[in-house]
Amino acid sequence: MTGTGTTLVIGATGTTGSRTTARLTAAGHRVRAASRHATPVPGAEAVPFDWYDPAGHAAALEGVDRVYLIPPLGDPDPAAVMLPFLRRARAAGTRRAVLLGSSAIPRGGPAVGAVHQALPELFEQWAVLRPSWFMQNFTGAHAHARGIREDGTISTATGNGRVGFVDADDIAAVAFHALTDDPALNSDVVLTGPEALSYDDIATLITEVTGRPVVHRPVSYEQMRDRLSALMPVEFAAMLADMERAIAEGAEDRVTDTVQRLTGRPARSFRAFLSTPGTRLDQGT
Repeated sequence: MTGTGTTLVIGATGTTGSRTTARLTAAGHRVRAASRHATPVPGAEAVPFDWYDPAGHAAALEGVDRVYLIPPLGDPDPAAVMLPFLRRARAAGTRRAVLLGSSAIPRGGPAVGAVHQALPELFEQWAVLRPSWFMQNFTGAHAHARGIREDGTISTATGNGRVGFVDADDIAAVAFHALTDDPALNSDVVLTGPEALSYDDIATLITEVTGRPVVHRPVSYEQMRDRLSALMPVEFAAMLADMERAIAEGAEDRVTDTVQRLTGRPARSFRAFLSTPGTRLDQGT
C-alpha cells in the first residue's frame, strides 16, 4: 500500500485512536481525524463524526483509502450502524479497513463480533485487532482508577483469573502496521502484554511501583452486573460482567507474540508501564 492516500481514524481522540493518529502523522501519512466534535489533532485534518448521524459520513469518507474503526462505545449491537457505514466506505473507494475488536469476542460473536465476521466480505485488505484488557484501564476516568484513588481497591468478578493486559501504545503500534504494511494482514490477531496477571498481581505491582497501597476486592457476577448497570445500558453491563466471569474461568489466561512479530519490539510489561514517565493513576496518560 502506498502512502499517497488518506487514512480515516474514527475515534481519533480516544485511547488507541489518538496514538494511532500520532504514529501515522509522524510517518508522513495524511490522516483525517474523526471525532464527535472535530477536535483538532496535530498534523491531521479534523472532521466531525458520529456513528448515529449518517448525514456526515460521506464528507468523512471523501478521498479515504484506509480506515481505522473504533466501534461506538456502549452499544450492544454496533453492527447496526457500522455495517451500513462500511458498505458506503467500500463503495466510495476505501480499500483497507482495520477494526479494533476484543480478545474476548471472536468472529461471529456478539457485539463487534458481527462486524468482524463481515469485514473480509467487504474489503480485500483488512485486519481485526483483538487486544486483551488495556493497561490504561487503571488510569484516568476508568472505574478501576477511581477505585484506586478513592479507597485503594480494585473490584472485579474475575476471581483468581489472569489477563494478558496490553499497553494502548502497543495496540497503536500494531494498528499502524496493519494500516500501512504490504501485503495486508488479512487476519485477526490477539494482542497481549508479555505476561498474564491476576488482579491480585496488578494490585501488588501498583503498590510496589507507586507506593500507593492497593488491594483487589472480589465481587460476584451479579454485583458487578448491577454496579455496571448504573453506568451503562443493562445489556452492555451484563456482557461486560460476563467477560469478567469468563476471566475467572481462564478465558484470558494467555500471552501472544503479536506485538513482537508485527512491530519488531517486545510488548511492554505492566511494571514498565507503571514506571514510564508521565503514567499516573490519578489522571489519564
